Amino acid sequence: MGIGKVTRRGVLGGGAALVTASAMAQPAKSRLILLGTGGGPTPKPNRGAPAQVIVVNGAAYVIDCGNGVARQMVLAGVPLAAIRKVFITHQHSDHNADYGNLIWLAWAGSLTSRVETFGPPPLKEMTRLFLEMNDYDIRTRIADEGRPPLKDLIAPHEITTGGLVAQDANVRVTAALVDHGAVKPAFAYRFDCPDRSIVISGDTRPSENLIRLAKGADVLVHEVMYGPAIDRMVGAETNAKTLREHLLSSHTLAQDVGRVATEAGVKTLVLSHFVPGGAPIISDADWAAAVRPHFAGNLVVGHDLMEL
Repeated sequence: MGIGKVTRRGVLGGGAALVTASAMAQPAKSRLILLGTGGGPTPKPNRGAPAQVIVVNGAAYVIDCGNGVARQMVLAGVPLAAIRKVFITHQHSDHNADYGNLIWLAWAGSLTSRVETFGPPPLKEMTRLFLEMNDYDIRTRIADEGRPPLKDLIAPHEITTGGLVAQDANVRVTAALVDHGAVKPAFAYRFDCPDRSIVISGDTRPSENLIRLAKGADVLVHEVMYGPAIDRMVGAETNAKTLREHLLSSHTLAQDVGRVATEAGVKTLVLSHFVPGGAPIISDADWAAAVRPHFAGNLVVGHDLMEL
């Protein structure tokens, strides 16, 4: 909301104070950046591994840490030192492969503030083992470069049920259990920011818990799977004998993503975590065409480094 036209005379005569007060009264504008939009553990030529970041008042909240997440943040122009909290939706390698690396690489730069991390067990043990695995490098950099102990900058919190997860001056974060087959627990997260609400589905089949979590949300980022291409993709994964069954029982087909978003009443649906995320390559038009008959709101086909 603006305050009308501001003239030079008004500014010089004290209007500047009015403009400043008005600007300060506005809610902080949140930034949602899709760092990686591919689905599955294998590297893709056209999409990065799953990750998102929400930035509010310069503080970064990272959701999932697929391979290469630190570089994607740098490409997106988000300083690694801005990371305040990290959320893992579930313990699959495409979502947690760079969990430790992200904070380690931030610390190797200019990170000096504590990072709280949240996710399903065994998050605490993962953190401990990561620090142990990289102890030589960490000790060397502390002694040689004068850095603070990395272990003091990571505060892991394990979550096993839905509910309020974290809250600070910028965001209120709520989790809901979703159904991702054999991977339990798996979570979706809702971020209520000063200006809007953003929900990240994580990996899930159609979920009533997710629909409740996303009720009335401004933005829903939801995983998506294109049914007609599944058999061709599975045929290329010769060492995964039951992959097709896993995909169909643990993920959400495009038409069902549209139905979930409609039932939740979200304003904007963002497609991400694409399966297939590489070959066969599905066009944006085909992704949209599969969802659109079931969702009338604003529809976005996500891409790496897209900001919404």
